[in-house]
Amino acid sequence: MTEALPHRAAPPGDPGPPGEGRRHMIRRRALTLLTIVLLIGVPAGYLAISAGQSRDSGRDKEAKYAATGMTEGWPSKLQRRIYEVPVPVPSDEVAYYETNNWKTSRLYVQFETTDAGLDVFLAGLGVTRDALVQDKIAISDRAQRVTGWEFGGSGPWWGVVKEQRDPAPTQDVVVNMEDPDYPMVYVVSHTVP
Repeated sequence: MTEALPHRAAPPGDPGPPGEGRRHMIRRRALTLLTIVLLIGVPAGYLAISAGQSRDSGRDKEAKYAATGMTEGWPSKLQRRIYEVPVPVPSDEVAYYETNNWKTSRLYVQFETTDAGLDVFLAGLGVTRDALVQDKIAISDRAQRVTGWEFGGSGPWWGVVKEQRDPAPTQDVVVNMEDPDYPMVYVVSHTVP
């Protein structure tokens, strides 16, 4: 039976096992460090850059919409369906603006339509012309500031609020009847997301 030789420490200044010189050890450590940087640092850097770009994009969009307010054109079919705003055909001077936050989502819409188009719009809301009240400004001061709408003083203003239980939207409507053949309609439809 052979006995194991006792392990003895290398004398000072001994380079260690003959297979690994100092250069090889430095190269191995450098490769290990490079691998760690590539596996951890690159994805972390990418995530940081991506998060910054996403945040900047959100800020850019917010600034763009805050600066322009109403956007000329029709809201999408999806927006009209979600907010239950049946813009009639024919309609002119159509513009809209949508805001969303954790508490409330709102779609602001304006359009000029015909006398018959107003009836179609009101029927789409589930009300008739009899629901309109003269000099009722159903749209809040806050909503007027957001859109730039002004409904000051008495005049050809008619309004109605079509309230519905959540999650269905509630519509605040003001109609300018200065030209009864071509009424101008202003709507704020709001819902809890």
